[in-house]
Amino acid sequence: MMARLFPLFFLFLSINIHSQSSTQELIDNLNSINDNQKKVELCRKIALNLQNSDWDRAIKYIELAEAEAKKAKESELTLASVYTTAGKMYSSKEVLDIALQYYLKAYEIYKNNGNHEEVSKVENNLAIIYAQGKNKEKALKYFLNVYRYQKTKNDPVKLVKILNNIGTTYLSKNLDSSLYYYHKADLINSTIKDNVLKVYVNTNLARTYVLKNDKTHADYYFDRAFSLLKKPVDNLIQAFVYESYSDYKLKEKNYDAAIVNAKKALELCSENEYTFSVLNLNKMLYQVYVSKQDYKNAVHYFEKYNAINDSIHVEEKAVNLEKIKLEQDYKVRAQIKTLIEEKKLFKYSVVGLILVVGILILIIFLIKYRNKNIKNQLEKEKLKTKMQTLKQNLDAKNKVLIGKAMAEIHRTDSINEILTDLKQIKLKTINKEMQQAIDIVLKRLEKNLNTDIWKEFEISFEQVHQSFFDKLTVDYPTLTPKDRRLCALLYLDLSTKEISQITGQSFKSIENARTRLRKKFELTNEKVNLSTYLNTF
Repeated sequence: MMARLFPLFFLFLSINIHSQSSTQELIDNLNSINDNQKKVELCRKIALNLQNSDWDRAIKYIELAEAEAKKAKESELTLASVYTTAGKMYSSKEVLDIALQYYLKAYEIYKNNGNHEEVSKVENNLAIIYAQGKNKEKALKYFLNVYRYQKTKNDPVKLVKILNNIGTTYLSKNLDSSLYYYHKADLINSTIKDNVLKVYVNTNLARTYVLKNDKTHADYYFDRAFSLLKKPVDNLIQAFVYESYSDYKLKEKNYDAAIVNAKKALELCSENEYTFSVLNLNKMLYQVYVSKQDYKNAVHYFEKYNAINDSIHVEEKAVNLEKIKLEQDYKVRAQIKTLIEEKKLFKYSVVGLILVVGILILIIFLIKYRNKNIKNQLEKEKLKTKMQTLKQNLDAKNKVLIGKAMAEIHRTDSINEILTDLKQIKLKTINKEMQQAIDIVLKRLEKNLNTDIWKEFEISFEQVHQSFFDKLTVDYPTLTPKDRRLCALLYLDLSTKEISQITGQSFKSIENARTRLRKKFELTNEKVNLSTYLNTF
């Protein structure tokens, strides 16, 4: 694309350093790297290397960088760097609308992450794009943001650049504001050694004073600018000074000075004649020679002006066509990307819906399972309560049985004592009638004593513990009535001592009876308790 010089010159805050490696070397390195972050950096470098020679491939590498950035650890910041690179690429092609979209994406990410340095860099690029797009308000807004940030960093070179940019933005809007910022830049220039910046700022101050019709100050700053050109400076910067001075002298109608400086500027631009600056210089020379009535030279420069103008317009049309093509290509890519994302979104939505349904079904099953568990738990609690009640009732009845057995034993003992006493009285009594009366009482007491209390106990026991004796008889038919009686007392969990008291047998006799019972039950394991075993009936 033909080099173009705009009427307003903006200074970039940073210089882009491109990789010295060949594009093919970078591509080869890309294929051997697995780290997402490094892949992004290589893709960005490849895209920048290809942007002038193979735009389609450059865009593919930017898209690859974007995809890899989304996989990187610090995905957002890495993605912002990719958007910044894409913005620079589209800006170099003057497709400002798309460049602006990418810069704004990067700006939002850096701003949300609190990366103030990168925010400031992107804001400077945004300001330049808005200035080129004639949106001075937004350009000033971002330039002033950058200025406020650079003040905190105390970097004089960057401060001079941004102050120059702000002054240039105000040039067509408010000359006093331009002078204010140019003078601030000039003040800081005195503390640095950057000769190029000093040339720019002094020339811009001179141009501003020309617009204000202040000849004294205009001459002063042009003199300073020319004195700075004594040191080695780039040809284009020198041409900028001579062109500005020639334009100034033309307005003053100092035609000879205008011609000398315009020709000097043309000589400095000889390597690239097809620029707006050269077009403007040829136009100035044509106007000067017309004013001097030197029509031969006027015709010469007019013809050159027309030739350059035609070439520029042809190339402008080609540039516009290329811009339209790039914009259309971007829209197509964006639509394809949107369709792919919508397809992915639909796929994820279906998967998500299936998961939601699955989760709902699982929740329903869990609720049912929980309710079933709660119901079972309630039934268990109910059964437990019922069992506790039954056990309490059983314990109460067992106590009654034991009490009844004890009472019968005591009754028997009391009757035996009475019988013994009556027999002694009978022996001591001489009166036959008294002896007969005692005999009658003795017979009645002996008759009452002969009642089988254990039979009654078994009946009462059977009423409380149904089928116990039946089961015992079926499983162990060789048991004697005494064995059955001992089993019943052991079932009631009575100790050997308590059984001894109830039955009137000695402690040792009961122990022996228990040992015989274990043998009949074939309980060879001494750890098995006899009472516990009988409770299994």
